[in-house]
Amino acid sequence: MRNEEMLLIPGPTPVVDSIYEAMGSETRGHTDPRFVDIYKRSIENTRELFKTNGEVFVVAGSGTIGMEMALVNTVAAGERILILSHGYFGDRFIQLGKAFGIEMDVLQADWGQQVSVEEVDRQLREHTYKAVTITHADTSTGVAADLDALVPLVKRHGALVILDGVCATAAMEENMSKEYGGPGNTIDVVLTGSQKAIGVPPGLAIVAFNQTALDIRAKMDRVPAYYSDIHNWIPIMQDPSKYFATPPVNLIYAYDEGMRLVMEEGLEKRYARHTTFGRGVRHALREYGMKPLAEEKVAASTLSCIRYPEGVNDTDFRKSLAGKGVIVAGALAHLAGKAFRIGHMGNTTEQMLIDAIKKIGETLNELGHPVEIEQAVKRLEEEMQTIA
Repeated sequence: MRNEEMLLIPGPTPVVDSIYEAMGSETRGHTDPRFVDIYKRSIENTRELFKTNGEVFVVAGSGTIGMEMALVNTVAAGERILILSHGYFGDRFIQLGKAFGIEMDVLQADWGQQVSVEEVDRQLREHTYKAVTITHADTSTGVAADLDALVPLVKRHGALVILDGVCATAAMEENMSKEYGGPGNTIDVVLTGSQKAIGVPPGLAIVAFNQTALDIRAKMDRVPAYYSDIHNWIPIMQDPSKYFATPPVNLIYAYDEGMRLVMEEGLEKRYARHTTFGRGVRHALREYGMKPLAEEKVAASTLSCIRYPEGVNDTDFRKSLAGKGVIVAGALAHLAGKAFRIGHMGNTTEQMLIDAIKKIGETLNELGHPVEIEQAVKRLEEEMQTIA
């Protein structure tokens, strides 16, 4: 890779040379047949990624635009949703709901834990909801949602499942044709961005609707949006030679290459790799006395929030580590200064993670917190050996 640093934050994530090269290709008109073919192929690969019987949308924007598209096209003002929050980014649906006059109830887990399935069941029995929002992997805590338990529960109560896949898509399974425990128990909407496990620079919002969600939008007279109204985008997704809003041509080049790499690796193999990477990094850091916020049984495959050992200063640690070319992120909210977040997703490689564990150990030693680097690296390499 041409990258001078290892960008091991929860996003953006490392970009490989072939994606850089694609993004740097000559800019063409958005109706040029050569670009149209590329856009069309990237859309088809997105359909394959989610395996939806509905429609996918690949448009200029961030994951927040994706959240907005998911919400305004399925829930009208005055209707009620249930927000399941495993951290900071689950809470973002609260602000979106307020902006569009949507009624909300929120179940918030303690940071590092999942929302109790029993609490969700009780809430669904007591109230009627149009949709339930679930954050697949919360970027602030490294906690993953239990879709096997939540999806059938939500569907049993007749609500839509809206899945925030921003920090999970292409690393954790989001198969919209999968039936969780029974017929019809499927995910209805998934939203994500280009810059995390897909491994493409920021700038694209990607949203998938199944047919149930599309039918709901069709019954809504209007939505409080223009750019985010999927009815304006459906004709373009079905025929990219048509025009609604100018697509980010060079980002689509990059996304097309990113999706090619995802499909070339194979989804099942990719999911297994991310599971191994996440587990390996957490086990290795435990050798340094660093405790993951999320227990292993609820930990995401894509990032980890790691508590510092007593006496390690956050600013000194991350500054020193950055000087060695490894960039990690600070923790958020009440964990700021007490933990850091490390991404292990997308185009991140085994060697990058080995090098990162070594440099984290070197940094701790320099800061007066002695650790055994070889033992931590050995622990990581043992996990890596389980990759088929």
